[in-house]
Amino acid sequence: MSDLQNNIQKLEGYLTRFRESGILNQIDGEARPALSGETFETRSPVDESFISKVAKGGAADIDAAARAARAAFPAWRDLGAAERKNILHKIADGIVARAEEIALCECWDTGQALRFMSKAALRGAENFRFFADKAPSARDGQALPSPTLMNVTTRIPIGPVGVITPWNTPFMLSTWKIAPALAAGCTVVHKPAEFSPLTARILMEIAEEAGLAKGVWNLVNGFGEDAGKALTEHPDIKAIAFVGESRTGSMIMKQGADTLKRVHFELGGKNPVIVFDDADLERALDAAIFMIYSLNGERCTSSSRLLVQETIADEFEAKLVERVNNIKVGHPLDPTTEIGPLIHQTHFDKVTSYFSIARENGALVAAGGERVGQEGYFVRPTLFTHADNKMTIAQEEIFGPVLTSIRFKDEEEALQIANDVQYGLTGYVWTNDLTRALQFTDSLEAGMIWVNSENVRHLPTPFGGVKTSGIGRDGGDWSFEFYMEQKNVAFATGHHKIPRLGA
Repeated sequence: MSDLQNNIQKLEGYLTRFRESGILNQIDGEARPALSGETFETRSPVDESFISKVAKGGAADIDAAARAARAAFPAWRDLGAAERKNILHKIADGIVARAEEIALCECWDTGQALRFMSKAALRGAENFRFFADKAPSARDGQALPSPTLMNVTTRIPIGPVGVITPWNTPFMLSTWKIAPALAAGCTVVHKPAEFSPLTARILMEIAEEAGLAKGVWNLVNGFGEDAGKALTEHPDIKAIAFVGESRTGSMIMKQGADTLKRVHFELGGKNPVIVFDDADLERALDAAIFMIYSLNGERCTSSSRLLVQETIADEFEAKLVERVNNIKVGHPLDPTTEIGPLIHQTHFDKVTSYFSIARENGALVAAGGERVGQEGYFVRPTLFTHADNKMTIAQEEIFGPVLTSIRFKDEEEALQIANDVQYGLTGYVWTNDLTRALQFTDSLEAGMIWVNSENVRHLPTPFGGVKTSGIGRDGGDWSFEFYMEQKNVAFATGHHKIPRLGA
């Protein structure tokens, strides 16, 4: 039996129970259908085959989940940090124990290749362990003496929070948002993306098996216009952490305005990888290819614009075409597959629409630009050359395995092109000139920049963007800054003079 056949057989065993019972909501420790009784279907982008029915939550389900989170908050807030740490480590242990199930289900639900998803579960466990270990210090503050007072700061959890996660790498991103919320002492209502509900349900089961009290973490499936809107407007929810499109982030901010909700947004990107002629070109080539074509190109940090210095552009693009044409598109459960199908018909139609747009713009489709097969949502890895930054393909987030190559003359032009988009999430700079790297990164409009590297995450560092790419930062103490409130207590250190009125 081949590795692919073996993985398909294992997957069938994991999916059996979901096909029988459906994917349910979890509210106050109880698996529940939607109060309306409504469901929707999740289907695999591999072949459009049925996976499971999913509870279609709405405003009533969100209300029940929010009230459960509010009721559970005082006890979870007041639980000793060492106990919270222990529970979060048990969740991590549960993730590791079910890593194969999570990876196979995520691949089938999203179309992501197993070579990447096999590590996603372990990254999720790492997220829980990282924030578990930070839980005991989450409320630590500072002593700030003045001439008459000793000021002591601390942090307290903000309360019940809403977490809305996307369909690209949904398991890992759910852990990245929920783990720090729980470590801080917040309770959670989680609404996963409707296109990828499977692993959110598995993660919920792991959490409650780890001993998480009822109501601390609640799961409501549904659509953005129903469940999502109700969550962002609910008065018991004190903050919303959202990963998704910039346009949706704007809507959420409007919906949360009446209840003065705190928001944290990780939104879109049109990220440049800038390759100067003094760079290590082989490593730059590897990194540029990896950061746009891995994960099917469905990642906010993808390097979707290649800015290459004109003195090396012909050679670099020629090598790029050769490599792109050699990327293996195939079944996501095949360990040798590098690109699987796009998530859904809607997204497939969006991505493939840019093939004709590129030609209309006057760009050259140097590689790809076509569908693969007639079943599922597979596309050929695509490269556009002879492009300029004013083209639609250089300005809009395509969110697929599509790279637009633009040539530049010098540093000044490279910087102008790099910054000339509405987004500012990441940037990648390839040069062996240290002075150039320091000056260029100082002026590059991005929340995160890597020099001579692809995106390598270090969990204590801040993660987030500028402009329409987001608001706020994740990672380390930056996560706690969002999920917690600062409090200052001032103690008089003597009998300072108090003004006397009416004496």
